[in-house]
Amino acid sequence: MSNTKRNILFNLVFWLSYFLYEWLSNSAWDDQYLQHFIHACMVIPTAMIAAWLSVHVLVTKYYFTNRKAFWISQVLVAIGIVLFRRAFNYYYTYPNFYPDALMQPFFYPVKLMIEMVNLYLFVFLYATFYVLRNWYEQQKVVQELKEQNTKAELELLKSQVHPHFIFNTLNNIYAVTVKNNPETAAHLLNLARFLEYNLYNTQQNFVTLESELAYIKDFVSLQQLRYGNKVDFSVSVYGPTEGVKLPPLLLLPLIENSFKHGVDSMEANAWVRLEVSNRENDLSIKVENGREIQVQKNGTNGGLGLKNVKKRLELIYPDKHEFKVFDESTAFMVVMKIKKV
Repeated sequence: MSNTKRNILFNLVFWLSYFLYEWLSNSAWDDQYLQHFIHACMVIPTAMIAAWLSVHVLVTKYYFTNRKAFWISQVLVAIGIVLFRRAFNYYYTYPNFYPDALMQPFFYPVKLMIEMVNLYLFVFLYATFYVLRNWYEQQKVVQELKEQNTKAELELLKSQVHPHFIFNTLNNIYAVTVKNNPETAAHLLNLARFLEYNLYNTQQNFVTLESELAYIKDFVSLQQLRYGNKVDFSVSVYGPTEGVKLPPLLLLPLIENSFKHGVDSMEANAWVRLEVSNRENDLSIKVENGREIQVQKNGTNGGLGLKNVKKRLELIYPDKHEFKVFDESTAFMVVMKIKKV
């Protein structure tokens, strides 16, 4: 059963049960079924409003961001609904059914307190369901993450055998060819550094901006073995890079996307631009590539790589990033901004 259906079913059962309790339990004392039916028709909607505001609005909007505003709002909601219920009883229920109760003033502390307790007893019970459900779902997520991490660690151990062997072999081949064929040796060195980054740096949560840019340059140099002079790749860095860190492999999908959907689509004069700006309040990264006009019509630009980058930003930098895509006829650009704390 989906969460939406579960919520609807719970609310139907909870509020219907509360209505029947408020109506029938009170009516059993004096057989005034109509009187208590009318009273229940007032009590239940006001309790529903209090519960909805408290649980679904105020907690979501303020509890995790502004505790002071959360508690002030809760108090104001409670005062407003309690006064409404007191006014209904004082000006309708008492004159029609309990005239003697009018001897007490409107702002009678005992009555106001009783109204408050009756109201928030059921609000508390209502909130308890959602607290327990969220706790249960969080436990499920934690358990699933543990299982996934265990599986990923096993897969990583199995997959590291061949990459390490390839990395060490490349270093040996580089040592042999560096004197006889320097150009080939340089390409082998780029590939070795590329593999080394994948083996070691990607295990970290954050890497330096310099290492990420060096990794991108190694990747591009290997791509240029295929494309030769067909592609013009440039990197522009504005501002200091010392101490700047970001998640590993955050830039690679953007560069890969530029080659796959930009360079591959052009017969000549292909270009890719990477621009990094380290400013006082944010780190801005722009990746732009040229392409043939028909690529836009086919809708092939973008894809899984961009979605993965966007998802990682949402997980690592919630509410502290921007990710924009500019899709033009002859160019494609991605702009990513990470706000500094």
